[in-house]
Amino acid sequence: MSPRHRYGSSQAATAVAVVADVLAAIIGLWILMYLLEANRANDLVQFVQDAARWLAGWSHDLFTFDVAWLRVVAGYGLAAVVYVFIGHLVAGRLRRY
Repeated sequence: MSPRHRYGSSQAATAVAVVADVLAAIIGLWILMYLLEANRANDLVQFVQDAARWLAGWSHDLFTFDVAWLRVVAGYGLAAVVYVFIGHLVAGRLRRY
């Protein structure tokens, strides 16, 4: 395999890992804002909440804990962990080729 091909795979792997980390960071930021009771009327808070809800749509309200903050941490946290896990798994596979 040529060094040029391997370098391109490495760049693609890095890009996939960075995108996965950014998506997880957005979700993590929303969890933090929720726990710190950020002002939901603020435009930044609203943007982060909307982005996190869209990214974690499949896991939002997946758990039915009685405590609201625990539902948010578990549901959104699961989505963040899955993004990081799958993103880095794909990145690792790309680096091998």
